[in-house]
Amino acid sequence: MSKLLPKEENGKLISPVLPEEIKNYLIDIDGTVCEDIPNEEPERMATAAVYPDALATLNKWYKEGHIITFFTSRIEEHRAVTEQWLQENGFNYHGLLMGKPRGGNYHWVDNHIVRATRFDGKFTDLVDKEVTIQVFKS
Repeated sequence: MSKLLPKEENGKLISPVLPEEIKNYLIDIDGTVCEDIPNEEPERMATAAVYPDALATLNKWYKEGHIITFFTSRIEEHRAVTEQWLQENGFNYHGLLMGKPRGGNYHWVDNHIVRATRFDGKFTDLVDKEVTIQVFKS
């Protein structure tokens, strides 16, 4: 991505926008790429069983040039064990964000396009599907 940020007509900088063909994946860890380990049992984090299809899919996306960032409810004190686990299990990624709110039922509000994909037990190719979504009233 260019180090030059785009500008509006008035010359003010605006946030960069990735090319359409590059996706910015935010991926949960526990229960998504490995067995579900709660923060209350951090001793299990170092030995969590990886989901092989998650590893293959995420590394394929990384190789294709997509941005892979793990976004986890693990807390900052679990960063070292998490980074070590990701490395030892062969995950390629660009970033790791700790402290995602716990409990699910996420509703993400952003000024950029957000596409959500609910993990349901297995990583496969993504397919298009029409669904009803909530949007702000115009």
